[in-house]
Amino acid sequence: MRWISLIFVALILLLQYPLWLGKGGWLKVWDLDRQVEAQKQVNQQTQTRNAVLDAEVRDLKQGTEAIEERARSELGMVKRDEVFFQIVGDHPPSLPASAVSEDKKIP
Repeated sequence: MRWISLIFVALILLLQYPLWLGKGGWLKVWDLDRQVEAQKQVNQQTQTRNAVLDAEVRDLKQGTEAIEERARSELGMVKRDEVFFQIVGDHPPSLPASAVSEDKKIP
């Protein structure tokens, strides 16, 4: 009887080996599932970036305001007869409290 139980235990272990450690075993499936989730995150980030680029391309093709904005910000261009003022400082100038409160009053 003891030999039969040892044979059954050995058979169970032999059957479990491919299930856990074989080519299509659970460990490989878990690893592949982790890789799929990581790739889905990369794909989502890429789709978001592509959507932003697509919107920018459409904006550049349809309107001149986007082209003008890029020329001003990236190339420092100004229009003819236009004066460019650059304010250098750590903090932007703030309005007095009385001016801010007057603007926010509802008639």
